[in-house]
Amino acid sequence: MTIWICGTCGVEHPDSEQPPAAVCEICADERQWVPETGQVWTTLDKLAADGHELVHQELEEGVHRLNREPRFGIGQWTHLVRTPGGNLLWDPPNHLDRALAEKITELGGAAVIVASHPHMYGSQVSWSHQLGRVPVLVNSADRRWVRREDPVIREWAGTEEILPGITLVEAGGHFPGAAVAHVASGAGGKGILLTGDTIVPVRATGWVTFMRSYPNDIPLSAGLVRRIVDRVEPYAFDRLYGLLGGRVLADAKDAVRRSAERYIAWVSGANDHLG
Repeated sequence: MTIWICGTCGVEHPDSEQPPAAVCEICADERQWVPETGQVWTTLDKLAADGHELVHQELEEGVHRLNREPRFGIGQWTHLVRTPGGNLLWDPPNHLDRALAEKITELGGAAVIVASHPHMYGSQVSWSHQLGRVPVLVNSADRRWVRREDPVIREWAGTEEILPGITLVEAGGHFPGAAVAHVASGAGGKGILLTGDTIVPVRATGWVTFMRSYPNDIPLSAGLVRRIVDRVEPYAFDRLYGLLGGRVLADAKDAVRRSAERYIAWVSGANDHLG
């Protein structure tokens, strides 16, 4: 039997002799997309055999990110946060090969695996099995999007301190259960936020944005953006790391506040006189 991987979003599906007959439900949703040429399926073995290189960077003490070049699927960076109580594997890789497995093992493996939202489920179950069947946490509000079921999956909701100093926050917006991870010890004790697609750094330094769908340009409402900001307000963070490599390296909490006010002003019509 073969574990099938969607070629567009990179999420693993149940093992079967033949690839799924239907399109990937995650990609058929309005937040994602199915290629005009049709659904494409691949496998972990094929991805491992395709020519690529491991990319590893240490962003700061205890915070690493990994990817492959050329990238596959959405192309997200996986972040690994090291703590004395075990490591967090955040937005798990959508592929699994020897070099990547060896690097993650060298960094101490993982005590828990968490995807920020369903587009980032990747090969979360395969990685759990690779790393000793560690827990895979899935937010209850997004449980229906899990494609490959397994006993390693555990639900969570609201907020949860999953490792000493690392707290998951159900921020919502992009998906109802979309999460951010707060690392209290990051940035020299000033705190960092790992944000997935909930809060996304943009090209202009010190700004972020918020969307329901990035590939399809569907915005969020003013109310949902306000709720995201309110839910991260209790946490101190000076830096922010996004899944596609964007970063805010100073005053990140203020950047989120300022960006939210700018966004809300435009979607609520407060700036219509400028149009």
